[in-house]
Amino acid sequence: MPPNHTAMEGSEAFTRTGSLGVEEEFYIVDDAGRPTAGIDDLVYGDREPPARLADRLAHELFAFTIETQTPTIETPTPDRIATEVHETRDALVDHAAADGYRIAGAGLHPAARWRELDHAEKPRYRSQLDRIQFPQHRNTTAGVHVHVGVDDADKAVWVANQARWFLGPLLALCANSPFWNGFDTGLASARAKIFEALPNTGVPTRFDDFESFRRFERRMLEADRVRDRGELWFDVRPHTEHGTVEVRVPDGQSDPDVVTTVAEYVRALVVDLAERYEDETQPTAPPTVDVDRDGRGLRRELLDENKWRAMRYGHDADFLDRDGDSLVTLPDHVERETDRLGTDALVELLERESGAARQRRLAGDGEFDALCRDLVL
Repeated sequence: MPPNHTAMEGSEAFTRTGSLGVEEEFYIVDDAGRPTAGIDDLVYGDREPPARLADRLAHELFAFTIETQTPTIETPTPDRIATEVHETRDALVDHAAADGYRIAGAGLHPAARWRELDHAEKPRYRSQLDRIQFPQHRNTTAGVHVHVGVDDADKAVWVANQARWFLGPLLALCANSPFWNGFDTGLASARAKIFEALPNTGVPTRFDDFESFRRFERRMLEADRVRDRGELWFDVRPHTEHGTVEVRVPDGQSDPDVVTTVAEYVRALVVDLAERYEDETQPTAPPTVDVDRDGRGLRRELLDENKWRAMRYGHDADFLDRDGDSLVTLPDHVERETDRLGTDALVELLERESGAARQRRLAGDGEFDALCRDLVL
């Protein structure tokens, strides 16, 4: 039996609704904004990280990727979210600077060529490389993960099920990775497509309740398909350790205001869905066509199509609506969500230049110098 099997069994972690935590993945770069290996110094070096990052700093698959976590925010407000995101980033920038590094943010670093970069030596990542092979060897992605507390395990699974439709428009609004391995992919979010090559990624199927989700986790562990819970890399998932619904679809960002706005929206969405669960009402109109066999949501294939349109077209995407029949443009979706949730978060994302458009504008004819500098925090 895997060592963390017992921890997977309970639902005790789901104790509160509305708390918030933000995880961000970044790139360690040199003064020109180009990738450079730095985890040995920043994570494993003799110098302790700032108190702000104590137990909230980790590295990822490549030696030039690093992750931070904000403290849990029990009573989030837009100002409090912004403060926590900014202070965590500032601590990382200062920590990196002490060893001569800088930090950059994007869904993919445009100048990173995976064949030329070192992978981390951590046993967990060496095991993934050995098991997954090519898709993981080239996985230079970086994302933003937003955790929102939910006070009941069955409710968290229901919320994650319902949240799936909203992921495509969210990705479209924060797509920030048009370049990969030194070339323009033609996508707004190449990160999303690169990452989907890994197992256990993308839009998940729906789960009936917490027991069915727990049974799936246990089966994957006992069959040695994953080494731990963290290798279930779906775009949204109930997190059985933190007691949250975790939304993992956004690209990494250089601008902290984008992260703050994304976190504000995700929290509003999850809290709204949690309240609808309490009222035993559906957050969408009854579907009319192409629904799951239980009649409670769009087929996964249609959700995948919506995500594809987001990663391909970004701000210009439109989507198959929640009724399974009509189309909705991104501006119309933003207006609808703004009225429904009472937050201007999505309006702020829609009205600003998209990350993908900004990267293409700065890169010009493939000259990445200005772009690489722009991605530096």
